[in-house]
Amino acid sequence: MTIHREGYTVLFVLLIVLFGLNWALFSYYPNSPLIQNSAILVSVLFYLLILQFFRNPIFSITKNNKHVLAPADGKVVVIEETIETEYLKEKRKQVSIFMSPVNVHVNRMPVAGSISFFKYHPGKYLVAWHPKSSTENERTTIAVRMNNGVEILFRQIAGALARRIKWYVKEGSTLDQGQEFGFIKFGSRVDLFLPLDAKITVKIGDVTKGGRTIIAELA
Repeated sequence: MTIHREGYTVLFVLLIVLFGLNWALFSYYPNSPLIQNSAILVSVLFYLLILQFFRNPIFSITKNNKHVLAPADGKVVVIEETIETEYLKEKRKQVSIFMSPVNVHVNRMPVAGSISFFKYHPGKYLVAWHPKSSTENERTTIAVRMNNGVEILFRQIAGALARRIKWYVKEGSTLDQGQEFGFIKFGSRVDLFLPLDAKITVKIGDVTKGGRTIIAELA
């Protein structure tokens, strides 16, 4: 387990702020050990809470060009057929994964290939399970073309807490299956749009692990 680079600045600044607040509190209440010890305890617990947001587990990726891996840790909240209207403009199977604040927030490539489409959309911050969050919230749309020509599209979607989406790809980039492509601070949602002949291997309510859980099998 390591700390993700997105957390370096946040954690450093937070450490300085908490140290300053505790120093001020100790100066104001020099003879109150109960208040001092309570402040230290609350500061440590709060810091550990923020620290876990940026954890980055290390594990090996089992690559398979017939498998679609989960792009994020979380829980499956949507499995349905829908029309993808932005880029593919065709009927697809949608699988959506909700990332809570306690999940790992690293986003990983579901399949290997080259990025055929990318677009960032500023937007609202509706709760991630809101029906309109996929089209109205801040989000990215990313499509990857596999070596066999099949395209998989996925979206990082901000939620009420997640107000900072990070991505590390651009059109033309080539990435391996399971490779990190982005990060959503403090959780949110990732939508996958798969071919209609893909066999979905998860069900609503299943817990996923990014880069490890098999979401679907491609024909």
